[in-house]
Amino acid sequence: MSGALDTFMAGVIAKNPEQKEFHQAVHEVVESLMPVLDKHPEYRKAKILERIVEPERVLMFRVPWVDDRGDVQVNRGFRVEFNSAIGPYKGGLRFHPSVNLGIIKFLGFEQIFKNSLTTLPMGGGKGGSDFDPKGKTDNEVMRFCQSFMSELFRHIGADTDVPAGDIGVGGREIGFLFGQYKKLANRFEGVLTGKALDWGGSLIRPEATGYGAVYFAEEMLKTRKESFKGKRVVISGSGNVAQFAAEKVLQLGGKVLSFSDSNGFVIDEDGMTMDKVAFVMDLKNNKRGRIKEYVGKYPNAKYTETQMGAAVNPLWQVKCDVALPCATQNEISVEDANHLVKNGCYCVSEGANMPTTPDGVNVFLESRILYGPGKAANAGGVAVSGLEMSQNSMRLSWTREEVDAKLHHIMKTIHQNCVTTAEKYGTPGNYVNGANIAGFLKVADSMMQQGVV
Repeated sequence: MSGALDTFMAGVIAKNPEQKEFHQAVHEVVESLMPVLDKHPEYRKAKILERIVEPERVLMFRVPWVDDRGDVQVNRGFRVEFNSAIGPYKGGLRFHPSVNLGIIKFLGFEQIFKNSLTTLPMGGGKGGSDFDPKGKTDNEVMRFCQSFMSELFRHIGADTDVPAGDIGVGGREIGFLFGQYKKLANRFEGVLTGKALDWGGSLIRPEATGYGAVYFAEEMLKTRKESFKGKRVVISGSGNVAQFAAEKVLQLGGKVLSFSDSNGFVIDEDGMTMDKVAFVMDLKNNKRGRIKEYVGKYPNAKYTETQMGAAVNPLWQVKCDVALPCATQNEISVEDANHLVKNGCYCVSEGANMPTTPDGVNVFLESRILYGPGKAANAGGVAVSGLEMSQNSMRLSWTREEVDAKLHHIMKTIHQNCVTTAEKYGTPGNYVNGANIAGFLKVADSMMQQGVV
């Protein structure tokens, strides 16, 4: 098994040099799939793995725009349309200086299996730019988004490819992108998700990823006859996902201790309240401030600066029962994972995409804690994006309660699918294998039925 995996990965690395995040994502999935290929030789014969790691289409383009000083700026835009076997390409757009082709490919690859797990008809894709919205005026963001969409619009559509938001792309950016698409395409359609409610958005969409990660953690805790009530919960990030994860934890009776951003983190041993979460929402969403400002408002809290890329993040040394990493990829190192387990954490539900390094994942699996990988635990966001697509197609708008109930049901279904599949393939309790295999089987069977395309 190891020989086959090594040979396959050598081919992937040779074809995609320097794309380390993509290599990591592929290795984690393919490692889980080796027992499946042994049981289903027809997948090997049809070269399903070789086809599934190769995007159907990769778009890369320049994005010129003019800043408020009148200077011309040039960024790079990406859209990777990875797999459309079960539906139109679906996945977010990320605007962040770290964006490169390897990161977009890792995110798009993960999206294939995440979307499959939701049970909704959505293929996998991802896009973005190395543009940094931080510190830009609304007019600068608008001009960038209009330039970005001026190329992207010809490649997307409600039944072709439906982008959404991700890091750096919130309601403001989706609005500017949609406005330019509508102007260029001369169509009003559900081509983007995460839209405002007045023009086709869905209730619960902003909350969906954070709520979903908590719903998934709740299902994992139930397997040990436990709940969030009274649990100490550490959350990383302070954006959309972290904010609504905190909100849902509070609703379920947990004690939220932290938020973070790229400069550092706050620990509030008094516990967050709904008022404190509302302060963070205003700080990050409207004032676009830094999380260290939290201690100015709530002086009992403690702020700690961190270094990007450091081997250890002291946030993960805080004593907790549940950890919800909601910031970015590879934020939990092997040292961080060991600190979490040592300090009593026994449930990790990933709100971010691939936030734990491979060695860190191994620590969680070997410790036999409850570990929900991102492609399962944070699928709530794309699930409600799929529900938004459905509402747009039917020209309907469901109530908040209806959407939340559907989201909760989808997350329960994903959890059960992971548990059942992991048991079927001989690794009970291993949510990584359960998610990877369950997501793969639906896509692989669809590819088999559609021929070599």
